[in-house]
Amino acid sequence: MLTLNLNLEKNVFRMTTGLMHRGLESTADLFPDHPAVLAGSDCWTFAALDRASNAVAHHLARRGLAAGDRVAVMTSNRPEFVVSVHAASKIGAAPVLLNPAWKALEVASAVGLTAPRYAVADGLGVGLLSEHLGADAVLDLDDAGAPAVFDRTSSLRAPAVRVGETDDAVFVFSSGTTDRPKAVRHTHRSIHLGTAHWCLALGLGHDDRFQVATPPSHILGLLNLLAAAAAGTTVRLHRRFDLDEELRWIEEESMTLEMAVAPIALALANHPDLERFDLSSLRYIMWGATPVTAAVAEVVTARTGVRWLPAYGTSEVPVIAANPVGDPGAWRLDSAGKAVGDVVLRVVDLDTGGVLASGETGEIQVKSASAMTGYLPEEATTDAFVDGWYRTGDVGWLEPDGWVHLTDRCKEMIKVSGFQVAPAELEAVLHGHPAVVDCAVFGVPDERAGEVPVAAVQLHPGANVGPGELQRLVGEALAGYKRLHRVVIVDAIPRTPSGKVLRRTLREEWDPSGLSTRVG
Repeated sequence: MLTLNLNLEKNVFRMTTGLMHRGLESTADLFPDHPAVLAGSDCWTFAALDRASNAVAHHLARRGLAAGDRVAVMTSNRPEFVVSVHAASKIGAAPVLLNPAWKALEVASAVGLTAPRYAVADGLGVGLLSEHLGADAVLDLDDAGAPAVFDRTSSLRAPAVRVGETDDAVFVFSSGTTDRPKAVRHTHRSIHLGTAHWCLALGLGHDDRFQVATPPSHILGLLNLLAAAAAGTTVRLHRRFDLDEELRWIEEESMTLEMAVAPIALALANHPDLERFDLSSLRYIMWGATPVTAAVAEVVTARTGVRWLPAYGTSEVPVIAANPVGDPGAWRLDSAGKAVGDVVLRVVDLDTGGVLASGETGEIQVKSASAMTGYLPEEATTDAFVDGWYRTGDVGWLEPDGWVHLTDRCKEMIKVSGFQVAPAELEAVLHGHPAVVDCAVFGVPDERAGEVPVAAVQLHPGANVGPGELQRLVGEALAGYKRLHRVVIVDAIPRTPSGKVLRRTLREEWDPSGLSTRVG
């Protein structure tokens, strides 16, 4: 049985067993009346979160759910998300986290892959999931009866269910390079350890306060909420990102740390009135999901005095590396930091797979008990590991003392504001247009998002269709962050003799003005 006692800077953090819901249960016993989740003017204490989780666990059990079942969760940032994830865990069911920005095609694919028996949703997710599960199998958080289900005053104990550390705990989605998004399968042990790693990396304690505006379905959003519940930290949730509102809450509630991805960092750097906000309570701003853009980070620090704590992780291994939170003098913008907890890193040759020495560039591979069990579909797992090492698909190198540097990616996914976008998913939509002969989607650099998707499209001779129509086709079918930022009409798509798209050629031939390409 996994037992961790992490002596953190501000609090002794205890996680006694490797079950996802035990962090909240332990904190509710230690700090029952401490604010856990703030949403607008509403405040949920840790005791209220745990009581509501027990109530919802009984609701799920009455609906016939049991250990081994799956529950789709498709909600905005709200306290009920935290409750639903822990409630499912308490009965041994695994929540399947669906992005609330997804549309019908993406939801259908995810539901078909994971086969949930029940769902908790709000907004458009209610209708989308009802189409697959039936209206009676979807709990609408905005329904008048929902507050009675999420009963903060419940005296019910958690159902008496045996849950094991090797049982499925949660499914999050990660895009591959050739398929639709894959479901990443975490056990209680792996997500428990990933949560402990994040508490350790952030130096998270009982007197910390931070905000979450990233979708809770993303591994970073989930990890933030699990870590806060386990460490007794107060979190303020935002349904949507509003920089002025976040800055105001930092000042008014003396937030101690702030989470940022590249678009948030850029918005901070470009904010015309950033200096009028008092951000002195912040210990740091965490930069995750993409490598740090040093020039942007330096502008924010110069204007606010607040420094950055870079970190690195994936859906498959939630926390890989971080700058040493307890040693601010060592923090760097050119490195994601050093391995956290039990994580071990190595770099291998991109062609031979041979292990490389420090300073040599290749694929970064990871070994940790926090690594996923595998994917759904299961056959996708084979290529994800080699001899027990997870293949990140990231290219980089290690310093002799372990500092990791990220330079590129050998996988073909496009990372848009921290979200992975599979080219094949967009290509499948484009291929559905009768005028399209062939197409290829690839990523190009973008200051705000890190990368954005661009498509090269070959049309039937004489076809009367413009780039705008093809962009709208994808925009109407898929989530907003997957939209095509440019479509270029080409004579032919470059491919190898075996038929594989030469995306590197497309990127090299791409004209940054977006007006033409020499491909074809």
